[in-house]
Amino acid sequence: APDVFNHNLETVPRLYPTIRPGAHYYESLKLLAEAKKLDPNIFTKSGIMVGLGEERDEVLQIMDDLCSTEVDFLTIGQYLAPTPRHAAIKRFVTLEEFDDFKQIGEAKGLLLVASSPLTRSSFHADADFTKLRAARSTYKNT
Repeated sequence: APDVFNHNLETVPRLYPTIRPGAHYYESLKLLAEAKKLDPNIFTKSGIMVGLGEERDEVLQIMDDLCSTEVDFLTIGQYLAPTPRHAAIKRFVTLEEFDDFKQIGEAKGLLLVASSPLTRSSFHADADFTKLRAARSTYKNT
């Protein structure tokens, strides 16, 4: 069995028709919830990109949605268009905003939030897994 089950939401529901056509936000949440239901001890993880035109409140709603599906870990990184044919960058998110997202997400109940401009789903995966195990241990003991 995997140590971590990952499925990235990628963006806020409002942007799915343009950023993730063919995908469904609530189906992705359902998949994450089902993984946790099948194995309550597995770590579940998701990731989003910011800078695509989402609003702060929409990012905070994603955190609430992930907490309600018992997701443990969220990565938040700056969107960078891979080619000119991809969606344009709407704005560059500030370091302070990334720090704020981390603090808010963990306060909401996510065990770990990795949030920085260059954070990606596999970014520091081994170190983050160690932090995730420690966070679960601390959370269970409080």
